[in-house]
Amino acid sequence: MLEELLPAGVAVAVARGDIADALLPEEKPFIAQAVEKRRREFTTGRACARSALARLGLPPCPIPTGPHGAPQWPAGVIGSITHCEGYRACAAARTEQLASIGIDAELNAPLPDGLLGDIALAEEREQLLALARAEPGVSWDRLLFSAKESVYKAWYPLAERWLGFEDAYLTIDRDRCAFSARLLVEGPTLNGAKLSGFTGSWSVREGIVLTAIAVSAGWADSPQA
Repeated sequence: MLEELLPAGVAVAVARGDIADALLPEEKPFIAQAVEKRRREFTTGRACARSALARLGLPPCPIPTGPHGAPQWPAGVIGSITHCEGYRACAAARTEQLASIGIDAELNAPLPDGLLGDIALAEEREQLLALARAEPGVSWDRLLFSAKESVYKAWYPLAERWLGFEDAYLTIDRDRCAFSARLLVEGPTLNGAKLSGFTGSWSVREGIVLTAIAVSAGWADSPQA
């Protein structure tokens, strides 16, 4: 399911249940004080990450956590990890193929009461109403949240700074199972091109909302938005 949202050559690993005792010694300090739920998410996410790296032909290695919580990948690799109840996944690629990846998984269920106002702009909320009328079986508010999570995960390795929910305006394309994000703050420059947004894909199946963004390493020649 996730593989369908990403370009060929991206290595994907998915787990529908948790994997115990999968951490390397260097990773254990990062969750030493974590609650059990977080420990299980982190451990299985790292196991998925090593499976994805193996599919790229790389040996097992520690994947520490950076100062803002992002995974620290080995040289020459970019990746993204996600988890929700009953689903853990990682996508990774060589940096000569992709400059950044952002993936996110959520349950296909409405957001908790009161949260939508914190993550959605007024225009986005209007868009969600129209989408819900057209296809009520999808939790469009959750899909918007997931897409914004993928935007942040794709943004951070490039900009190395915070991006709030209010800092990108999303348009969801129901027919193409795609979305675009227009940045409302100045984006980073890479290879001489200024990033103004992202494009991504989404899927809703088996009770899971998935969103994914892949930024080409040659984005100066084909900007994202």
